[in-house]
Amino acid sequence: MNPVNPVTPEGPIGPGLGEGLPGDGTRRPRRAPSAAPPYVLTEDTPVYVISVAAELSGLHPQTLRQYDRLGLVCPDRTAGRGRRYSARDIQQLREVQRLSQDEGINLAGIKRIIELENQVTALQSRVAELVDSLEGAATALQQREAAVHASYRRDLVPYQPPTPQSSALVVWRPKR
Repeated sequence: MNPVNPVTPEGPIGPGLGEGLPGDGTRRPRRAPSAAPPYVLTEDTPVYVISVAAELSGLHPQTLRQYDRLGLVCPDRTAGRGRRYSARDIQQLREVQRLSQDEGINLAGIKRIIELENQVTALQSRVAELVDSLEGAATALQQREAAVHASYRRDLVPYQPPTPQSSALVVWRPKR
């Protein structure tokens, strides 16, 4: 958890839009209360009302409402259905504004970009999980192999076939 200064949204926010952010038509799941004290703010802590978020992002509050309706940036809601924006939401608003104004991408294109970035992040997470699982399985296999090798009987002597120089003839007669 990275603390964020509540006055400015800048903080340890990564360059991407991140996993679990809106854009795929779903809202962020409610976070379970953590063991951290309630006064510690993270980049995902929803603290900014719409007017402050608009000022911090350089957009009009009505634009933020429109982005929420379109699913570009979906802030958390209070019990009274008021919007609360986090530092990550502010960063995403700035990214949407940059893509729209500087790159000339329409809102549908921006939504698709956000969805694809979320998908990439989710897939990267899944790959990391699978790599960890694979490493754990390889370690377990090595441990089992070592246990099997340790269980070998040491009193056995390896078989050595006779040398081809021998010309001895053995006659076998069964006992009667």
